[in-house]
Amino acid sequence: MWYTRVVIAGQNSGGIKKMPLDIPISNTLKEILSQLAAEGKRGLIVGGAVRDAVLGQIPKDIDVEVYGTSFPELAKLLSAYGHVIGASDEEGGGVVGKAFGVIKFRDPMGNDYDFSLPRRDSKTGEGHTGFDIQVDPSMTPQEAASRRDFTFNSLAFDPLTSDVHDYYGGLSDLQNGILRATDPEKFGEDPLRVLRGMQFAARMGLVVEPMTAELARQLADRMPELYRSETNPGGISRERVTEEFKKLVTKGKKPGSMIQYLIDTGWIRYFPEIAAIVGVPQDPDWHPEGDVHIHTAHVMDAAAEIADREGLTGDDRAVLIYAALGHDFAKATHTEQREKGGRLRWTAHGHEAAGGPLVHQFLKSIGERSSVIRRVVPIVERHLEHINHKGPNISKGAIRKLARELGSGTIRDLALLMEADASGRPPLEKQMPEGAAWLLEAAKADGVHDKQPPKLIQGRHVLPFYQGKAGPHIGQAVEAAYNAYIQGKWHTEEEGVQWVKDYIQRQASLLRGDHILPYFGGRGGPYVKDILNEAWEAQNAGAFTDEPTALQWLDQRMNSAQ
Repeated sequence: MWYTRVVIAGQNSGGIKKMPLDIPISNTLKEILSQLAAEGKRGLIVGGAVRDAVLGQIPKDIDVEVYGTSFPELAKLLSAYGHVIGASDEEGGGVVGKAFGVIKFRDPMGNDYDFSLPRRDSKTGEGHTGFDIQVDPSMTPQEAASRRDFTFNSLAFDPLTSDVHDYYGGLSDLQNGILRATDPEKFGEDPLRVLRGMQFAARMGLVVEPMTAELARQLADRMPELYRSETNPGGISRERVTEEFKKLVTKGKKPGSMIQYLIDTGWIRYFPEIAAIVGVPQDPDWHPEGDVHIHTAHVMDAAAEIADREGLTGDDRAVLIYAALGHDFAKATHTEQREKGGRLRWTAHGHEAAGGPLVHQFLKSIGERSSVIRRVVPIVERHLEHINHKGPNISKGAIRKLARELGSGTIRDLALLMEADASGRPPLEKQMPEGAAWLLEAAKADGVHDKQPPKLIQGRHVLPFYQGKAGPHIGQAVEAAYNAYIQGKWHTEEEGVQWVKDYIQRQASLLRGDHILPYFGGRGGPYVKDILNEAWEAQNAGAFTDEPTALQWLDQRMNSAQ
């Protein structure tokens, strides 16, 4: 479900607004928060849970920030209500992530919560890890919120009073679709925040406000490279970059916004495959929406809609969105003007096949897993396959061949990419191309729309024809049978066994037609095949074991027949 803009109502006083939020918390957590309040302390739900609840979503992970207490006191209190996970530290009472001020807690009903104390992050070095973290229980909620990346993540909620603590305009920014840094001075201390902003914008349909975009550009100017290394300590670890892209493609409702976001923030320089398609022209009759990067953004958004319609999640959704992003990467190098119909038109012949290595290069550079890359690359390379089919009567051989050539990709993946590609050309109608629909229908009819063609013939089918003798000939026969199946020469297991029998007879028979023809004056006929079959049965029964003895058998057989 797409996020709806919030309607903010209620009384506001000093950054605190009365606003009941639907955040599911257990009775145990309410008791803990009440006990803290009775002791003159305060516990607030903070971060993503508040943001999601404001947007009408059901929060999954709930974090609680506690003010006015210490680690030992908080751990002791929590231990009285449930299990402090990893309890082994006498001073911290079982603190997990103590250096970051975090205690993990599980209540008697199995609900997990992260409790933390407010902390001050002092910059001690370059990049994402160059911080000295000091827990400071005396900090106020407003001070603690100032260290958070974006205004909507600086929100806090008190479920005992229904107070939303909004000191930096997070509610207003959510209402207006704005991505804004909470504290301009602190924002630039952590470069990962720029990529977090990219995936947040895609997930919530936000536009980066000018000052935040400028902060990101200044940060990009100070970073010679994206990734952290010995020569670039201010960079980001590749794993963290991967994580932000993963959230973009698995959660983004408007993932195409990432391209304009990277342009606006200057971070597109770190992704050369994306930068290369910016401003690349396209034929306006076929692409009225504009240049390649504009088309790509529309295709990514269409892919997200299709993924939601089809119920795609995890890697399945990521594959489709990544393929939408990279399907036209090679237009950067293959676009040229050619004369068509008496006038010059922009074309990009061969860009689909050339795009495979480029999207592989991009996905590898951001640390994506090989299992995902292997699915994305082949469907990018074949995303115009539908234009090769002019009618619905596509042979099983053609379908099986395509399914096999896609490797880890599937015809379903391919057809959905084709639909996204065709739907990313506003104001033209969103639709699956007719050829893509034919491909998908034919693949479903043959059971290969979401998998490789099955290997119906295995070694166990082949061994009896070789008298149970193992060897490389078994694998060769299995592979030959599979290739014949791909070509549509047989379709069922029974037909496959017969095909193997005929194949092995052709390969291993000691007698051939040219041995028999002289007995009939060189004239062929159906009787030749009958004698060959009879000889094959005799060979399998051990009547002869080499060509000389086979010829002797044949001579005796023909003489006795006369």
